[in-house]
Amino acid sequence: MAQLLLRGQILADATGHPHQIDAVLFDKDGTLSISEPMLHALASARVFHARRLLQQRHPELPTTQTEALTDLLQRAYGLSEQSIHPAGATAVGSRAHNLISTATALALVGLGWPEALELSEAIFTATDGLHGQGSQHRPIATDGLHNMVEALADAAVACAVISNDDSPGIEAFLASQQLSSRFQGFWSADHSPRKPDPAAVQALCAMLGVAVERCALIGDANSDLRMARQAGVPVVLGYGAGWTMAPPLDPSFACLSHWNELEVRATAA
Repeated sequence: MAQLLLRGQILADATGHPHQIDAVLFDKDGTLSISEPMLHALASARVFHARRLLQQRHPELPTTQTEALTDLLQRAYGLSEQSIHPAGATAVGSRAHNLISTATALALVGLGWPEALELSEAIFTATDGLHGQGSQHRPIATDGLHNMVEALADAAVACAVISNDDSPGIEAFLASQQLSSRFQGFWSADHSPRKPDPAAVQALCAMLGVAVERCALIGDANSDLRMARQAGVPVVLGYGAGWTMAPPLDPSFACLSHWNELEVRATAA
């Protein structure tokens, strides 16, 4: 059990009573991990293969349609020349979400929906190896994360991941950063319901054996933060340092820009 202090101020309820925390739920990409280089390479490859396969299968289409597809995919993915938008589909969405975004873009340039879905599957099959530990740009822990997780462990506070990555991706990241033993559970895109359904938070808390009212959640997207609030999590914090571009977080949530801004104070049971 612990209290959390943000920049020296105890996080308390409306009456000023400090919240007692038994578990902290973390988003993965952009919160636990610096994933932008990997996701930028992945999204860029998806655009490349989308163009290539469209041109191979439909050489009759004018070049303007290929360029229109490029623009649609870049906007959907949140892809720019040097960065990924932290609120774009690549940063926030699951593989399934991004596949549907891709199929929608293909439909908008003239493909029928069955063919758009089939072509999207082919694009993703060609690029899935660039995700996670198969990437040349493997995700690494955000600065100061290990110290934060260690402080939580010392205070007997459980840690868990809630992410739209799949289970193998979460497990591989934790293992690569020597964090597996520090996390007591996770909720992934393989679970149902997925985030941002508030029931996903409640199910993860039940898995941990911790009341929602004794949890904190830290994430880098408004969908995460609002999900936690709707689920009844009392301490909800934004994290803004995982991307080149600061995520556009709702100012009604407190936000930290480095893990050293958050202090863990163990309390008696």
